[in-house]
Amino acid sequence: MDTENLNGTGHQPEEESPRAPLEAFVYHQRRALEETGKALEALLPEGFRAHGGEAGREFVKGFKALIDAAIDEIEKATNKEDSADEDDRPSTTGKAKVKVQVD
Repeated sequence: MDTENLNGTGHQPEEESPRAPLEAFVYHQRRALEETGKALEALLPEGFRAHGGEAGREFVKGFKALIDAAIDEIEKATNKEDSADEDDRPSTTGKAKVKVQVD
């Protein structure tokens, strides 16, 4: 426990209170969430926290690899479609021109 920042009550010294009621509410809710996180973390053994954190990072890496592969396949399909469209389009120059009269 970090005893350097503790005041005489065993709690962290309170930052300067925000002036607006909504700001005060948000400040205290944030602090409550931080303290809840610390309390839950204290319940778990160090090994569990370390392996749980690594599991989370691997989970994210797996999804990143999956999404990157999907993006690559979409780009390949898009490029293939673009090149196919260019080959199928009629020429806009040369002898194949058609004159259209609009009334």
